[in-house]
Amino acid sequence: MSNQLLIIAHAPLASALKECALHVYPECAEHVTALDVPAHELPEETLSRAKKFVHDLGQNSLLVLTDIYGATPSNVAQKLTHGTDHRLVVGVNLPMLIRTVCYLGESLDNLVQRALSGGVKGVMQLTSSAPQYQSEKTNDSNQHNHHQ
Repeated sequence: MSNQLLIIAHAPLASALKECALHVYPECAEHVTALDVPAHELPEETLSRAKKFVHDLGQNSLLVLTDIYGATPSNVAQKLTHGTDHRLVVGVNLPMLIRTVCYLGESLDNLVQRALSGGVKGVMQLTSSAPQYQSEKTNDSNQHNHHQ
């Protein structure tokens, strides 16, 4: 797996997203990095930290995921990826991230498509029907134990 993933987001979102992804895919820890952007940090400082990560990365392919277009993390990510072969996707959410980490071994272009697909397909409206994991009632004499 040569692709690397960098999450740049408002603090503490980047680290929280990374923790969630590695909860599911702990074997990908060396390929996922989070860069939290504190409210008080100057964009130049954030960019410097991000450039250090990319420098330490070497020649590996990089996909950068960031949170809100036009905000500091996104602006830093744009500067970081401008003029490079790295890719940038804005609007990171957990479904996007899980899909991306799952397919880190694919080409960078395919990885971008996986990220976009995961982000869009992970957002949906659900009805207010009862969840599938309701606990069994213990006082019902006509109780049936049906497992789905």
